[in-house]
This record gives sequence, C-alpha cells and structure tokens, in this order.
Amino acid sequence: MTLAEGAQLVTFAVLSLMAIGFALGVVWAPSIVYSGFLLGGVFLSMAGLYLLLNADFVAAAQVLIYVGAVNVLILFAIMLVNRRYNFAPLKLGWLRNGVTAVVCLGLFALLAAMAFDTPWELQPIQSLSSVLVMGGHFFSDYLLPFELASVLLLMALIGAIVLARREFALPQMGEGDLSLLERARPQIESGSESEPELVSTR
Repeated sequence: MTLAEGAQLVTFAVLSLMAIGFALGVVWAPSIVYSGFLLGGVFLSMAGLYLLLNADFVAAAQVLIYVGAVNVLILFAIMLVNRRYNFAPLKLGWLRNGVTAVVCLGLFALLAAMAFDTPWELQPIQSLSSVLVMGGHFFSDYLLPFELASVLLLMALIGAIVLARREFALPQMGEGDLSLLERARPQIESGSESEPELVSTR
C-alpha cells in the first residue's frame, strides 16, 4: 500500500465515522435544533466522501444545495416554530421502539447483503474533472432535456413572483410620511366585490 492509498483509506474511515456519528447525533440529540445542526455535519461528511470518489461536481452540489439551502431552511423552520410541548407517555411505547429497531436492523442487513453480494467493478480514477464531462454531455447528448429543465425552472420562478407580488397604491403623502399603502387581497370566502381596503406597510 502506497502513502497515497493509506491517506485515502484513513480519510475514508474518518469521514465514514463522522457521518455515522453525526447521524446518530441527529436521532439522539435532546433538542431538535441540535439535530438540525448535526444534520449539516452529515451532509458535509457525505460531500467529503464524494470528493474521495472524484465526483467534485456532486460534492459541490451537496454543499450548495443540501448544506446551504435544505439544512438552512430546516433550521429556519425549526426556529420559527420552536414550541415546546409536554407529550404524554405512549402506551406500549417499548413495543413500538422494538418494532422500529427490528425494521431498521432488517433494512441495514438487507443493504449490507446487497453491498457484499454485488460484483463491484473497480476502475482507475480518471484525471478528467467530472464538471467538464457533465458540461459536455449537457450541451451535446442531453441538450433538449437540459433546455426543457431550464424552461420549467423559469416558469416556476415567474409563478412564484406572481404569487408573492404585492400591489401598492400611492397615497396623498404629506410632509415626512414615507409609507406606502398595500392593497389587501380580497378574501375568497366572502365573495364580495367591494373595493379592498388599504393597509399601511410601515
């Protein structure tokens, strides 16, 4: 074993232990806020494993999407609705925990058996970056799906802007009054066609 292979093996072991430790922390943490932060550690460990597989684009997407977007969104949602409840103890809770443990162990055994029985074909790591390979495929073999996906994302962006836009009315502004009046949306249940009232945004 060369020095590079040894360093790669040690890095793989460290990242794997980090991913397992953070995942256990997500489940066992007493606070859901701590679980959200530990979930970010799981995502970062997975990004490191992708880098070891020479999948730099997938690693960058993992960090940008899952850590920078999904995990931050989860933390925002947790902190916005961070309310504590006193839950009553469940009847036969030990039985539910036992069934959950059996199902989880069964899934783990199934995945482990599949991993050991699959004849993995080991191939040498290519020096060409995966970003260049994917870019070449996007603009040659998969040009039409790539353009369709971009049009779909553009339509979703326009729809989000239309749904979130607000109408403002210019009032007769006096001296020192810098507020705008927002035109409130009519209620669907009322069905009235009266002029909507104006609400100050200040």
